[in-house]
Amino acid sequence: MLSESVALNPLDPKDLIHTFGLVGVWVILFAETGLLVGFFFPGDSLLFLAGVAASPVADAIFGAGTRLNLVALLVGGPLCAIIGAQLGHWFGARYGRRMFERPNSRLFKREYVEKAEYYFQKFGPAKAVVLARFIPIVRTFLNPVAGVLGMPARQFLLWNVVGAILWVDGILLIGYLLADQIYNAIGDKIDRYILPVVALIIVISVLPIFFEFLRDRRARKRGEAAAVVAASSAAGAAEAYRDALRDDDHRRRGPQDR
Repeated sequence: MLSESVALNPLDPKDLIHTFGLVGVWVILFAETGLLVGFFFPGDSLLFLAGVAASPVADAIFGAGTRLNLVALLVGGPLCAIIGAQLGHWFGARYGRRMFERPNSRLFKREYVEKAEYYFQKFGPAKAVVLARFIPIVRTFLNPVAGVLGMPARQFLLWNVVGAILWVDGILLIGYLLADQIYNAIGDKIDRYILPVVALIIVISVLPIFFEFLRDRRARKRGEAAAVVAASSAAGAAEAYRDALRDDDHRRRGPQDR
């Protein structure tokens, strides 16, 4: 166990599951959503592989005795993600912007906070909290940002629960349901294909954000077009009004004054 821990790659979800099992999955979900230093953990790929590790082919892929309990994952996973995010929100509400007043480093970059604030302001508090779950890095920093920007704890908790269940249980079940087909197709070489699979999951999960962006862009263009039409109409009306005033003035002055 000691030698495995020393050789562990914390960014490799297969290593994490094989070494730490169910408790490791819970701890990482908590750390990634509740602690700013947890943003680099492989949340999406970890959840997908945890779902595979809960399937009947788990021992064949990960080794004997590594199968995880599906119910414990489906219940404990969202709970850890909820508690972690709620802690992040509390930190933001408690300490404010000084949490982020630090120089850029290998583990912290100001752009992470700015990206989280962008999603919060663009989509509104409720939608941002749910959608952020599916966006790496943003799901870590948006929670304290929500606290900093004054999102009430009860409102945050509601959407935190919704987002955590959709994210954690959704990706877990995808891995669980596809495990048998994956094993039949590629055997125990799942680590070669995990990145493309997780990338596909992330693309699918951020589609709502893409559609929201397109809708917002169209609405903005329609607003700009309406503003141009309104400005043109106003300019035309003003010109017509000036012409009418000139004609009325000419009529009052009479031919002898012209």
